[in-house]
Amino acid sequence: MTSDTPGGARLPPLRLPRRARRMVLGAYALLVAAVLADVLSGPGSTVSPLLAAAPVIAGATTRAARVPLLAGAVATAAVAVLAFTNRSIPASVHITALIAVLAATLASTANVVLVTARERELLQVRTVSEAAQRALLRPPPQHLGRLRTAVRYAAAAAEARIGGDLYVVADTPHGVRLLLGDVQGHGLAAVETAADVLGAFREGASTEPALDVLAGRLDAALVRRPTDDRFVTAVLVGIPHTPGPVEFVNCGHPHPLLRRDGLVTEVEPPEHAPPLGLLGLFGSRYRLGRFDVRPGDLLLLYTDGVSEARDTADRFYPLAQRLAAVADSDPDDVLDQLLLEVRAYVGTAGLQDDAAMLAVRWEH
Repeated sequence: MTSDTPGGARLPPLRLPRRARRMVLGAYALLVAAVLADVLSGPGSTVSPLLAAAPVIAGATTRAARVPLLAGAVATAAVAVLAFTNRSIPASVHITALIAVLAATLASTANVVLVTARERELLQVRTVSEAAQRALLRPPPQHLGRLRTAVRYAAAAAEARIGGDLYVVADTPHGVRLLLGDVQGHGLAAVETAADVLGAFREGASTEPALDVLAGRLDAALVRRPTDDRFVTAVLVGIPHTPGPVEFVNCGHPHPLLRRDGLVTEVEPPEHAPPLGLLGLFGSRYRLGRFDVRPGDLLLLYTDGVSEARDTADRFYPLAQRLAAVADSDPDDVLDQLLLEVRAYVGTAGLQDDAAMLAVRWEH
C-alpha cells in the first residue's frame, strides 16, 4: 500500500516479509476462532476483551491510520454483538472489553501516524542525500579520446546511502585525470569531506601539471579543514593525451588492477604512502609511479567495499581472480558483472561497506 503522508512525501508500498505475513494471518485466525468459540459456547463465558487485539494487528500491517481505526470499529461492533447475545455475563465485563478496544484503537492509530511520519522524514533525508551525492559524483563521459570509462557505486544499505566513496574523471590540459577515494566513516560528515576533496581535485587537476604535487594539495586541503580530522584513502591516475606511460599516486588505497590479455596484476606504488590528510605525520611527500599500457588493457580502481566483501565463511571476495575470469571487455559490462557477483558473494548479509569501482579501457 502506498501512503501519502503529511508533507507530500510518497512512501513506497509496505511489504511485510513472508514470515511476518504468516504471523499476522495466524493472529487474525486465532481472533476469529475465539469469537466463533464464544458464539458457539453459549452463556457463561466471553472472549470479548480479546477483540482489543484487532486494531493492534491491523496497525502492524499498514501505514494508513484509517486501517486500525476501521479494525477498531469492527471490534467495537463485535463487542456489542457479543454483549447482546450473552447477557449472562456481567455488563462490567463487556464495558471493560469496550474500553480496551477503544484504547488499543487509539494507541495503534497514534503509533501508525508516528511511524509513518518518521519514515517520511527518513525518506526526505534520503532523497536530499541522494540528490547531493549525484551532484557530487557526476557520471563520467563514456568516451574520452581513446579511452572508454565506466563507474559503479553501491551503498552498503538503504540507511547508508550517504557514503564516503568518491570518484571523478576530468579531461584536463595535462591529460585525463582520475580520482577514486574512500573517506573514513559514513554519513553527512563523510559527504562533506568527500565534497572538499572533489572540489580541491577539480580545481587543481587543470592547473597543476605534476600529479604528485596535486596529491599534496589534496592532503593540504584536508589538513586545513577545521571541522574534523577524517582522512581519505585515494588513488590518482594521470593518462596522457598522447601515447606514453600512465602516472599514478597511491595514497594508502588498495592497489589498482590492470588486466591485459586475460591476466590481472596489481599496480604497486614505488613506496607505500599515507592517506590524504595524514601526510604531515610522516614528514614526507607523495611519490609518483608509472606503468605502460597497451590497447585493450583495462584498469580497475575500487574501494575496499569490493575487495573486502566477505562471504558466509568470512572469506574476502577474490576480486583479481574474478576480474580475470570476466569475459566482457566493455567497462560497463565488466563492472555490472563484478557488482552482480559481489552481491551474490555476500549473500543475505549484504554489503558491509560502500562499494565503488571505476574502470578505464584503452581502445584499439
